[in-house]
Amino acid sequence: MTAPFHAERLLFTPATPISTATPVVFAFPNEYSVGITSLGYQVIWAMLAQRSDLAVSRWFTDIHEALPSPIELLGFSMSWELDYANILSMLESLDIPIEAADRGNEHPLVFGGGPVLTANPEPFAAFFDVLLLGDGEVVLDAFIDAYQTVRDCDRATQLKQLAQVPGLYVPSLYEPTYVSATGPLIAVSPLDADIPVVLQKQTYRGNTLSASSVVTAQAAWENIYMVEVVRSCPEMCRFCLASYLTLPFRTAPVAGGLIPAVEKGVAVTNRLGLLGASVTQHPDFDELLDYLNQSQFDDVRLSLASVRTNTVKPKLTETLTRHGTKSITIAIESGSERVRQIVNKKLETDDILAAAVNAKAGGLSALKLYGMAGIPGEMPADLETTAELMLQLKKAAPGLRLTLGCSTFVPKAHTPFQWYGVNRQAEKRLKLLQKRLRPKGIDFRPESYNWSIIQALISRGDRRLTPLLLQAREFGDSLGSYRRAFKELKGQLPPLEFYVHENWEPNQVLPWDHIQGPLPKATLLKHLNSATEHFPDSIKFPVSV
Repeated sequence: MTAPFHAERLLFTPATPISTATPVVFAFPNEYSVGITSLGYQVIWAMLAQRSDLAVSRWFTDIHEALPSPIELLGFSMSWELDYANILSMLESLDIPIEAADRGNEHPLVFGGGPVLTANPEPFAAFFDVLLLGDGEVVLDAFIDAYQTVRDCDRATQLKQLAQVPGLYVPSLYEPTYVSATGPLIAVSPLDADIPVVLQKQTYRGNTLSASSVVTAQAAWENIYMVEVVRSCPEMCRFCLASYLTLPFRTAPVAGGLIPAVEKGVAVTNRLGLLGASVTQHPDFDELLDYLNQSQFDDVRLSLASVRTNTVKPKLTETLTRHGTKSITIAIESGSERVRQIVNKKLETDDILAAAVNAKAGGLSALKLYGMAGIPGEMPADLETTAELMLQLKKAAPGLRLTLGCSTFVPKAHTPFQWYGVNRQAEKRLKLLQKRLRPKGIDFRPESYNWSIIQALISRGDRRLTPLLLQAREFGDSLGSYRRAFKELKGQLPPLEFYVHENWEPNQVLPWDHIQGPLPKATLLKHLNSATEHFPDSIKFPVSV
């Protein structure tokens, strides 16, 4: 089935491959409607397709373009942890061994990238020949250029040469050692002296940010054209991978970047999405709003990613209403000011109330808030405060439809809270919020606690999870499948509680310590120490940081 490809409107010109072009398949391990809505996938595909030395085919779980034979390079863009099962199924469908160690010269090099693989690639390391760490604008062309120089070499030579390129991680050239089969990690070390000991995530430091390379009615967000307004976030909430992993905060210039990008998009569609972890913190965001409020854009539907709460002003809400938006999303994390201090959410309760009032006054009909349960340092009373805040909002902006989406805290690599496990009481706390809010007419939408457990397992996992992931895939993707797999493999790896619930000592070696993120470990520990200053004495971090 290839019909959806015919509905695409390309916003770039693909190159004509030369006769000796390298055959590449670039895959997204989910359905087309999901993958083509990923701005990251779109941008990397366009970068590959604009190289005449490559012949690129796209592959999704439900459809694909004509696949070459043989394939030399097979790439996956991975943005959701559990999509690993689809990657393995896709490899099997091409008769490519699931584990890199079983592949020979006749098989393609399997590479991967995306936030999941950059943050902590170790649970998936066995499945990839090469991992691209960091921003595609920097690392992708470096990878392809390096590959072309060793294209005719044997696999071992190719991998050894690619491992010398900054941002390219060849897992097979590194070996983990552990205190014991079920104990902590000692190190992940290169097998040869000429392989880098520490890998550096590659960061694009320019301010020409991404925009859609294709618009289609078949996307999950129908006919949307996406523009990246900012990258990273200046708030640096202590748990937030989207902020810490992508530092520094970068903004696209309005006149020389965002306006030309918008003009390119609205020439083919009237649906515009402004993306970024904190879009409205662009220093010249009002200038962009003024531009969009011109009469020629009256029929443009505008969507925004989550916005900074204290930027929800009348001008913003009126602009959104004018352009067909009926709701806005803000992240508050907690109704407790003390908890917001813990996570570095620089936000007063009055700011949240003002956002609700301004949303209603500007003509919006709904306000969605994001919260979190089980944040390190949180006490049960803090959840009561969150419930009380939601009731305050209902009184402050009567008639505004309120939704509280609430997740469980999950530790993420390269953040100050990477040492903390999932709070065992988090599920009860989600149920407490549900009991308090739903009878009051507030739409409460908790994220699955069981999914949070699996997410934490993968987030903090090491290579000992490889057989577990394979086993769980056979059993199914439920939490019960993972628990069953742990029982089957008992004695071969630490228990689930070690990865998910335990607080790790600051001096413990982490599975991703050989990958240098934007901030060194010492800085993350300082940020952690700033957070614990707001903890109750009864739950201080177990050792001094």
